[in-house]
Amino acid sequence: MSHKIVRALFEARLAAWAKLQKPVLRIAYQNVVFKPADGETYLRAFLMPAHTGSDDLAGEHRVYTGLFQITIVTPAGMGSGAGEGLADDLSALFALNDRLTRGDFTVLVMTPVEPGPEQQEDTGCALPVSFQYRADTT
Repeated sequence: MSHKIVRALFEARLAAWAKLQKPVLRIAYQNVVFKPADGETYLRAFLMPAHTGSDDLAGEHRVYTGLFQITIVTPAGMGSGAGEGLADDLSALFALNDRLTRGDFTVLVMTPVEPGPEQQEDTGCALPVSFQYRADTT
């Protein structure tokens, strides 16, 4: 299943970038235990697969589509600027039409990174940003 490869490619790029930030940004991955520290800015990474299709009569082709979302969580009371700055950085990290490859498998960033509505949480503010992806195999 190639959504697994898509997840690995996006998460690896995000992790490498997050390690270079000052301070380092930790990432909460799906179905992995994560406890944020008090006052910590961190990221949550989600892969949301959409449909898998086939565009040939032989049934050999596969198209994998979906959404990759990164939620930026900043401490409450800091305003929106820090999260919005990170959103801009993530937009550059996952640029429109960018291709990530492993072997003969390539996934394409299909839409610009766009923010969703900020959501106030108990101890922080969550700003989701996401983009659509597509990968074709033969």
